[in-house]
Amino acid sequence: MTVHNLYVFDRSGVCLHYSEWNRKKQAGISKDEEFKLMYGMLFSIRSFVSKMSPLDMKDGFVSFQTSRYKLHYYETPTGVKVVMNTDLGVPNCRDILHQIYSTLYVEYVVKNPLCPLGEPIQSELFSTRLDSFVRALPFFSARAA
Repeated sequence: MTVHNLYVFDRSGVCLHYSEWNRKKQAGISKDEEFKLMYGMLFSIRSFVSKMSPLDMKDGFVSFQTSRYKLHYYETPTGVKVVMNTDLGVPNCRDILHQIYSTLYVEYVVKNPLCPLGEPIQSELFSTRLDSFVRALPFFSARAA
């Protein structure tokens, strides 16, 4: 099992942070285009799920999977979106994404006066702590297939 990559978007769709660990295939487009595609897909899926659900869903959209990977999604009340792509064997990561937001993003970005909100995160401390956190996850494997 492994983690492929992680995105952090603000409420307006700006990609504030991107990290990758075990991503074997690149998209073949610029990172900015990839970020726009990812955000657009998330926006569409969230809209679809909220309109088509036969039940009143408390959490809304939390994940989806293809035959090759699983996308985990967490949105905060302020509109910050944390997205993690993993392989199929990884269980629901909602609590982990919430931890990334509350213990890393809030502590090292929101509370840091040198990190302007709404702009890509330039904090080396945030990037380092995030990398350590993800590598310490029980399902992280550096030599994924």
